[in-house]
Amino acid sequence: MSLLAIGWDPEIRGMLTVVMGVVILIGSIYMVMATNMGSRLAFLVVLTALFGWLMLMGMAWMIYGIGLRGPDPTWEPVPGATVLQSNDALVKAGILPTLPDFPDDATPSEEADAVAVNLIDEGYVVLDKSSPAFGQAQASAGNFLEEEGAFAAGEFEIVEVFDIGGERYPKLNDTFDFFAFWHTPHYVVAEAAPYVAVRVEPGRAPATAEIDETRQRQYVYMIRDLGTRRQPPFVLMIGAGTVFFALCFLLSRRDRILRENLAKPIPPVKAEPTAASETESGEKIGASV
Repeated sequence: MSLLAIGWDPEIRGMLTVVMGVVILIGSIYMVMATNMGSRLAFLVVLTALFGWLMLMGMAWMIYGIGLRGPDPTWEPVPGATVLQSNDALVKAGILPTLPDFPDDATPSEEADAVAVNLIDEGYVVLDKSSPAFGQAQASAGNFLEEEGAFAAGEFEIVEVFDIGGERYPKLNDTFDFFAFWHTPHYVVAEAAPYVAVRVEPGRAPATAEIDETRQRQYVYMIRDLGTRRQPPFVLMIGAGTVFFALCFLLSRRDRILRENLAKPIPPVKAEPTAASETESGEKIGASV
């Protein structure tokens, strides 16, 4: 009964499953090969095949980004300058060198348009709202706004996302970037517009949300973390490949030594005289005398 209780624990059951799988799969192959080539040689061959398979799996997982994976790319907050609730905060965060000259009677919406023009002049690119990059930045910016308490869920809309940086290098040309392993920092600035407060009446459908043009726009400053999706399979490929080639060298060295030993001539074996043969030879000598 105690074994059945252990089997229901997810962590212990998972470890037991792995151990049993290794023992049954690899152990059965080892037993079959040990009957043909001996225990030590069979162990070396099975171990070499295991690490060769691990090397190939790590290579496939690294190329396609599947299987054993690390953290995926995400948008991370810029420390100390994530949620910017005023236009002056854009300058303090280093996003803009200076603020544009706002008219005295400019509305928050007009100020946001002037800030957008300055961002574009600084090299920022406005992302298309139908692109996946816009959706990822929009979701991350919404989470940061809610976590900081700037807005509650459903009280705002991400109207624009400004993107800059993230270029990869070195590139041989504009199309061949296989060896572009380095990149410049990648930033986005998401513009959040608050909704007009709507009174919810019981029994009636909620009113369509509208952007409040009289309230200050807020901005979310984020940096791209490319993650390490392919790092674990890359480490597996390098580690397993090193052990695999070392074991292949041992097998090759063993075969070379075996061939050299088999090529040597077999020395003649001299039979040692026994006590009975010495007695018989002595009797023959005495009889002849």
